[in-house]
Amino acid sequence: MIDLRDARVVLVLAGGNALGAYQAGVFQALHEGGIAPEWIIGTSVGAINGAIFVGNARDVALEKLAAFWRSDGFDWWQAWPETWRRTMETSATLLGGRPGLFGPLGTALLAAPTPALYDTGSLAATLESLVDFARLNAGAPRYTAVAVDLESGAEVAFDTQDRSIGTEHIRASAALPPAFPSVAVDGRLYVDGGLAINLPLDPVLATPCARPTLCIAVDLLPVRSGRPATLGAMAARAQDLTFASQTRRTIARWQAQYATDPAFDDCSVTLAQLLYADQQVEVAGKAMDFSPASVRQRWEHGLRDGMELLRRLVGGSLPIGRPGLHIVPGHSENAP
Repeated sequence: MIDLRDARVVLVLAGGNALGAYQAGVFQALHEGGIAPEWIIGTSVGAINGAIFVGNARDVALEKLAAFWRSDGFDWWQAWPETWRRTMETSATLLGGRPGLFGPLGTALLAAPTPALYDTGSLAATLESLVDFARLNAGAPRYTAVAVDLESGAEVAFDTQDRSIGTEHIRASAALPPAFPSVAVDGRLYVDGGLAINLPLDPVLATPCARPTLCIAVDLLPVRSGRPATLGAMAARAQDLTFASQTRRTIARWQAQYATDPAFDDCSVTLAQLLYADQQVEVAGKAMDFSPASVRQRWEHGLRDGMELLRRLVGGSLPIGRPGLHIVPGHSENAP
């Protein structure tokens, strides 16, 4: 087990819908390495994964994550060529929905509080079955889900430090329009936090801490890629850049802040980035590809990258405890 008793360990989880299976693999690596985050912050699917992990005893959290990502989908398509299989599964989900997450296309047109394509009512029942909300709200680990106020555009952090979190807060964080309808919380309508900050680093980086901080940030959409050769690949690339560019700007902003603001002079933050960068086999609608084979592949990549981070921690190559903000890219950061 790695000794991080003197450090505050924070886990930050980005949005990315079906790509979130990568984060489950990272959770497995951290669990096997004895790393216990004291604060988990998530947006969208990151908020869902985080709630399942915080809202369960550590010995059953992985089982609950596996249940969330389990699918009775079209695994017989696995014998097809990779691109065909992924495209067919994505098309099936776009038309028929994802059981336990959202209904078939058109189910939200009449019943949703705002215009949307898919009803997400089933997600509430799924969360109730997989998350012990009494445990989630017990305060340790701390849990935060980030959303955006639909009307004001303000970013909102639903945090167990100042409120009791329910299914509505998590669903609000994952309500990406126009696919999914907004969710009401205390009389306000909220949508996916990824519209403002897909990798929600602000809550942790804005909070000076007397103890050294290891912030493990798990992102799902790469800022780097090869040149798209098809219209579908170009659409996927545009989506990646929309969200990944947010993260690049956020990190640059905080690097400047830590370098110039005296309030952070005594802070030590190591930002270790894990990125699902190995996406050559993904298709344009990858965020809707929940096929068992794709989920397994992403989970395995997250486990691989998480174990690599553990090896670096054991080897002492991460600058934990040094003054300032230190950015440590994941080993897959340079993948095309």
